Amino acid sequence: MATGSTVHTIKVSLRYLKPPIWRRLQVPSDSTLAELHYVIQDAMGWEDAHLHQFEVDGTSFADPVHLLDDTMDESRSRLIRLQPGDRFVYWYDFGDDWYHDIEVESVDPADPTLTYPRCVAGRRACPPEDCGGPGGFDELVRALKDKSHPEHEQYRDWLQEIGEAGYDPAHLDLDKINKRLAHHAVPAPQR
Repeated sequence: MATGSTVHTIKVSLRYLKPPIWRRLQVPSDSTLAELHYVIQDAMGWEDAHLHQFEVDGTSFADPVHLLDDTMDESRSRLIRLQPGDRFVYWYDFGDDWYHDIEVESVDPADPTLTYPRCVAGRRACPPEDCGGPGGFDELVRALKDKSHPEHEQYRDWLQEIGEAGYDPAHLDLDKINKRLAHHAVPAPQR
């Protein structure tokens, strides 16, 4: 991951979900969108199993290896060009359509005692990979809450099969998120 003297604090929120699911991340300002993709994957709990795309100011950015039409190389665009109040979109899994609204909340000097990227706040667990998008996730949550739901056991078994036994949609584990982010981590530059 890139390192720099400033840090972008961004809020990443999944669209169409109530109650909301979001993460507040601090990321080195000179990070590319390609690097941000991996940070979002780890912060949200995704497994990077599907295509993705960013849209910033009407321009689409993606991994050029996947040859998406009308997209620019995400490794050539950096967060540093975005200012507080700027908003952009991260679209993950073109089948389930997980749209993430991203807002730049602030740009601040990096704290030399911290390591970045890091998740400083959030709400709720990320939906499991391949659960069917926002509608499928709502159905999963309804079925898990109601033992008499006709698909309760099926969803429970599926979650166990994918390694998510005991999944609790209300639970946010910041320590787990930051452990996942640690493999991207770089210390802030000394001043």
